Amino acid sequence: MASEAKEFSSQEYVSHHLTNLTWGRLPDGSWGVAHSAEEAAQMGLLSIHLDSLLWSLGLGIVFLVLFGIAARRATAGVPGAFQNFVEVIVEFIDTTVGEIFTHTNKMVAPMALTIFVWVFLMNLMDLVPVDLVPKTMSLAGVEYQKIVPTTNVNITMGMAAAVFLLVLYYSFKRKGAGGFLGELAFHPFPKVFAPINFILEGVTLLAKPISLGLRLFGNLYAGEMVFILIALMYTGGILLAGFGGILHIAWALFHVLIITLQAFIFAVLSVVYLAQAHDVPDEH
Repeated sequence: MASEAKEFSSQEYVSHHLTNLTWGRLPDGSWGVAHSAEEAAQMGLLSIHLDSLLWSLGLGIVFLVLFGIAARRATAGVPGAFQNFVEVIVEFIDTTVGEIFTHTNKMVAPMALTIFVWVFLMNLMDLVPVDLVPKTMSLAGVEYQKIVPTTNVNITMGMAAAVFLLVLYYSFKRKGAGGFLGELAFHPFPKVFAPINFILEGVTLLAKPISLGLRLFGNLYAGEMVFILIALMYTGGILLAGFGGILHIAWALFHVLIITLQAFIFAVLSVVYLAQAHDVPDEH
């Protein structure tokens, strides 16, 4: 880590590690990969963060492959360690969903499992030393590389938006357009205050995906920033580097809890929001 940090000033080092590998329209009008943080910032909304996109897709494939292998090798006899591990995760998520979601929808439990494991794998990349992959990729000519997809707000908000679309879909499907709009317009105050109700409930509805995505992003971004700042300590002499090593281990151990908890919270809140979308007042 120290060799990488010495190539930049502290500010440049932090900025470099927080810049995505970005593809978009370059200043000369052509399309390609940005070669500086300034170029990446100038690309605007039409840019694509290639690293976050590819790492998230790759980790999704890892999840599918690992659980697919576990399913194919599953045995009714004495299970192996890997099968045991997968079964514990599946049973834990299935039990959690069963306690929250009291309706019938075969999609919800697999969705929760997918969210939990996928988000956990993306979060887990935060434990990889911050200089390891960027330094390796720089040898291949790739200037920037962020390997933790959940430190990119576009990824977390994209996942939250997908959950929100499911919430809207099942709200309309279960309650009908009139029932869903009535739920927004006729609560919590009497019907005469429908415009006020609609504004209040509309804000509450929109706050769900925003808080869902920003909570995950904020926690993982802050965690990555701490790792980057600790990495800077390795350039401050033997004593500071030694203290940085202790902090690094302590923060990594604590961060294991954070990455697991954030994945669990994202999955559970998604299930809660879908349960609310399935709730029909007439059924109670």
